[in-house]
Amino acid sequence: MSSTQSLPISDPPSSTTGNAAWSSTISATPALRAFLARLTESTRRAFARRRPWYELIDRTAFSKPDSLTDATSRIRKNFNYFRVNYLTLLSGVLAFSLLSHPFSLFTIVSLLCAWLFLYLFRPADQPVVINGRTFSDKEILGILVVLTVFVVFLTSVGSLLMSASLIGLGIICVHGAFRDPEDLFLDDQEIPGTGLFSSFTGAATSAAVADVMARV
Repeated sequence: MSSTQSLPISDPPSSTTGNAAWSSTISATPALRAFLARLTESTRRAFARRRPWYELIDRTAFSKPDSLTDATSRIRKNFNYFRVNYLTLLSGVLAFSLLSHPFSLFTIVSLLCAWLFLYLFRPADQPVVINGRTFSDKEILGILVVLTVFVVFLTSVGSLLMSASLIGLGIICVHGAFRDPEDLFLDDQEIPGTGLFSSFTGAATSAAVADVMARV
């Protein structure tokens, strides 16, 4: 009676291995950690400055501007007061346009990830190797620039972003021109640059710029 021989069986690679590699890639880049931390904190502080939405759509506060100068003044005052609300509205229009076009959304996300993980926040000691060929930082930068120009100017993605931005800005300008700001408490001492766009300033930008300059 022959003895049963056990064959060596290797365990299939766990799905957690890819997650661990992904996490280590993110955690290994101080610039990326600083950027994400700054982005989260600045976004939270920006949304804390958001005005109540009922003030934005108060029908009793709408009136026709007396002149173009009055309309321009209203837009400026309303933007200073409803800055975060307007940027949220513009982001919503862009998001709706991209969600309505899944291919464009996939293209934009892929291009953004390529910039983040192949150039901006890629560790300097981890070169990009494709089919056994190592690409330098300048080659990666050139490829990404060409891809960005192609996507923005030679595909429907650029026209979609432009049309969505124009629609959002048109809504903002119409609202700002017809919304009478006289009942609003306007703080003339408000510090500029405290909106959502300030998320890309400070420590995150400094870390990213330092990382990019080190590659040049």
